[in-house]
Amino acid sequence: MRLWDTATGDQIGNPLQGHDDHVNSVAFSADGTKIVSGSSDKTIRLWNTATGAQIGDPFQGHDDYVNSVSFSADGTMIVSGSSDKTIRLWDTATGAQIGDPLQGHDNCVNSVAFSADGTMIVSGSDDFTIRLWDTATGDQIGDPLQCHDDWVRSVAFSADGTRIVSVFSDLTIRLWDTATGTQIGDLLQGHDEYVNSVAFSADGTRIVSGSLDLTIRLWDTATGAQIGDPLQGHDHWVRSVAFSPDGKRIASGSSDSTIRIWDTATGAQIGDPLQGHDYWVNSVAFSADGTMIVSGSSDKTIRLWETATGTQIGDPLQGHDDWVRSVAFSADGTRIVSGSDDFTIRLWDTATGDQIGDPLQGHDDYVNSIGFSADGTMIVSGSSDSTIRLWDTATGDQIGDPLQGHDDHHVNSVAFSADDTRIVSGSSDYKTIRLWDTATGAQIGDPLQGHDDYVSSVSFSADGKRIVSGSSDSTIRLWDTATGDQIGDLLQGHDGWVRSVAFSADGTMIVSGSSDKTIRLWD
Repeated sequence: MRLWDTATGDQIGNPLQGHDDHVNSVAFSADGTKIVSGSSDKTIRLWNTATGAQIGDPFQGHDDYVNSVSFSADGTMIVSGSSDKTIRLWDTATGAQIGDPLQGHDNCVNSVAFSADGTMIVSGSDDFTIRLWDTATGDQIGDPLQCHDDWVRSVAFSADGTRIVSVFSDLTIRLWDTATGTQIGDLLQGHDEYVNSVAFSADGTRIVSGSLDLTIRLWDTATGAQIGDPLQGHDHWVRSVAFSPDGKRIASGSSDSTIRIWDTATGAQIGDPLQGHDYWVNSVAFSADGTMIVSGSSDKTIRLWETATGTQIGDPLQGHDDWVRSVAFSADGTRIVSGSDDFTIRLWDTATGDQIGDPLQGHDDYVNSIGFSADGTMIVSGSSDSTIRLWDTATGDQIGDPLQGHDDHHVNSVAFSADDTRIVSGSSDYKTIRLWDTATGAQIGDPLQGHDDYVSSVSFSADGKRIVSGSSDSTIRLWDTATGDQIGDLLQGHDGWVRSVAFSADGTMIVSGSSDKTIRLWD
C-alpha cells in the first residue's frame, strides 16, 4: 500500500507492508490519521498515516478474502465484507469484533459502506443482491434489493444517505432510493466492460466509475447522463477510483501498476502517473484533507504518498523471493523477523526497514511459523521440512541441531514459553503436540496426543502451566504442561477447523478462530 502526494504525484515514504497477500481495499479515517486495509490474507490492518506503522495486531475473523473495508464517519468503527459471505463490524480502538457477523448473503460480499450518519451499512454481493443493515442491531433492513442475474461489484451511499449507487457485472450502474429500495431512473450505461469501482462526490452531484474497458467516467447524479468524454490514460483495467474531498480531483488505481490523478473539471490527467507498485493497484483513497493518497496492491504492499512533496516515506522491506508466511516483532519492537516459502528467515530493523545481516538459512522447505523469545535473544522456527530450529538473534547462527521428532510432517505452529525455557510445537504428524527443552533441544516427555486431525495452532498460558491447542478436528484442547495430560473435556462448538488459539494474559480465557467463520471465547 502506498501514499501519494496529490499535488506532485510523488510517493510519500515507504510502502506500508505487512499483508501476506493481495491488498484489495483501503480507506482513510475521516480525520486522516489512520488507514484501514483489507487483504486476501483474510486480515484487516490499521496503519498510522503519519508514521506508516501498523497499529496493533491484525483484525482477524474472516475465513476468506477481505474484499472491502470502510470507516464510519466518526472513525470509531470499521466495516468489512468478505468472500466468506459475511459482513463484520470492528471497534477501531480495540480491534475487537462488534457483535456477531452480519449474515444473509449467499455468495461473496464484494463491497460495503457506511451511511454518513453511521446508522446503516450497505453491502453488495455475487448473490445478485444489495442489502441494507442496521449498524446498532446488525439486523437486515427490509428485503434485499434484487438485481436480476448480475453480480454487484461496488456500492456506496450518497452523502445525505438517501441514495445508493451500485455497479453490476452487466456493465451498468444503478441508483436506488434508500428508503423504498426502488431503482431511481434508468441504468447508467456507457462502459464496454465490467465496472470495478464507483464513488460519489462529497456533494452527491456526481458519480465516478472505473472499468475493465480502461476508462474512467463521470456521471450526473440527477440526470444519469455521462459528463464529458471518458478519462483515458491507463494501459490496463481501472480497479479503483476515488474523489478528493473537494471534488476537484479523482484518483485511480489500475492493473497497469500505476495511480493517476485527474482534473474533474477538464478530465485532463494531472502530472505523471504515480509509480512504485510492482503489481495491480487494487484500491486508492484520499485523506480527509486531500493532502495524501493511500494505495494497496497485489504486490503485497501498502504505500503512502505525501501530497505536497510527492516523496515516498522510506523504502519497502524487500528481500524474500517468495511468499512471506509468518512475521513477528521482538518484544521491544526494534526488530521484525519473517519466515518465507523461500526457506529463509530474515531480520529487519523496524526503524530503518533495513535487513539485519544475512538470511538465516537451514530449513529445506517452507518456514511456516516463527517467534522471538521474550528476551529477544533467540528465534524459533517451524517448517514443512519437519524440523524446529533455534537461532541466535545477534549472530544469525543456528543454535544446536534441529529439533526433530515430527516424522516427515509439517510443523505448523511453534511458540516459546514466557520464561523461554520450553518450546511447544504442533504438527500434522499423527495429530501430536510436542514439548522441547530450549537449552538442550531434547523432547520433554511423550507427545501430547488426543486430536483426531492436524494440529494447527499451539500456545502457552502466561504462567507456562498450560498449553492450548487448536486442530482441524474442530476441537480445542487444554493440556497440563508438567504431566502432558489433557485437562478436562474437549472444548467443542466449532463446526470447522480451529485455525488459531490463544490465552488471555491472565489465563482466565481462551479465544479461538475457526473455518466455521466464528470466533469463540472460552472460560
